[in-house]
Amino acid sequence: MSENILVAQPIAPTTTPHRTPDQAAAEERRTREPLVFGGLPEAAGWALAPITPCDRVHFRTDRELPLPAFRAALPADATVAYDEGDGLYRVDGAPGSAEALAALIRSWCATVGYATVGLRPETGVRRRAPRDLPPAFLADLCRHYCRVSLKRLQRNMSTIRLHLPDNDDIDQQVAEWVLKAVSHYDEAKGVPFGAFLATQLSKWVHDLGRNAYGRTAADTENKQQKAIAAFTAEHQRRPSEKELAAYMGQSVATLRRNSQTVATLNGLRNLQSLDGGADTVEFVLPDSAEVPDEIMGEAEQTLLSHALTAACAPDPTARRDQRAAQPNVLGWATWYLTTWGGLTKTQLSADLGTSVRNMNVHADRAERALKERLAELAG
Repeated sequence: MSENILVAQPIAPTTTPHRTPDQAAAEERRTREPLVFGGLPEAAGWALAPITPCDRVHFRTDRELPLPAFRAALPADATVAYDEGDGLYRVDGAPGSAEALAALIRSWCATVGYATVGLRPETGVRRRAPRDLPPAFLADLCRHYCRVSLKRLQRNMSTIRLHLPDNDDIDQQVAEWVLKAVSHYDEAKGVPFGAFLATQLSKWVHDLGRNAYGRTAADTENKQQKAIAAFTAEHQRRPSEKELAAYMGQSVATLRRNSQTVATLNGLRNLQSLDGGADTVEFVLPDSAEVPDEIMGEAEQTLLSHALTAACAPDPTARRDQRAAQPNVLGWATWYLTTWGGLTKTQLSADLGTSVRNMNVHADRAERALKERLAELAG
């Protein structure tokens, strides 16, 4: 007689499967409560001031415009923004109005005696005006993301301090970047604002060098430093000139020319007198009756270069948001390198990656201050 035997099957354990740290962090992000600013969830705040399309005209001028009079000459729906640091004007109008706005701006500036530089209409711009957000929402959002941004930018702080040595200036710049991100952020793309801001910060840090010293010079320095760091990490030593040229896919001649551009850039950064100390430097001049004419010529040249450097230094009486409160590095470079460096403006324009017209605007600003300095020396 056969007998049926039942064999018990093992029961699968009911423990939770192991999660990696990345999976745990992703799950935490999914379950985290939404951020609240000024009593509003973040998504609700963006919905109150959605990003909108507009047409924009960018331009610079040979000197600052009288903004009240300029605004009065524009259509009622146009808005004007002025970047003191870059000397850049932005006029926003309704979609389809870019060419008409550009013609109006060009005509008005010519009539009242202002020269425009790099006037460029742009269509299909999408922007948000931060002032359209609820004030409490915007204040809390900026306070939160300024702290987050400062923490994220710790790895870039050595670069930032080349341009902004003062902590207050760094805080102000980060706040400006957060506001810039607010105006550019498109909530319809589904990317959280914090992630969008993080991707922009590193680009804007690099733009500090581009704005101060020219796009080509800053990009050249960045590429060289990255190549040197990568070679050093791979071979545990710094590359020779030939090795670096091969690593970057350049000829030695090209590398030397680019290295000269980087050296010029570093020389501009190391001008301590541009940080406000030019007036405290003392020059001892020899008695002209007891020294050869050649030495006196050198002394006069030194005095002249000191006057130029002082003329390009920040104006301590200017407000922090004014252009005069920033060192006029491009004006200094234009005067110094064309006067004593043996370069033409065309060559310098190619090295620094900026237009001759833009160089002339900054050089004219330096010339006005230099004439005042030389008048003081002559007196």
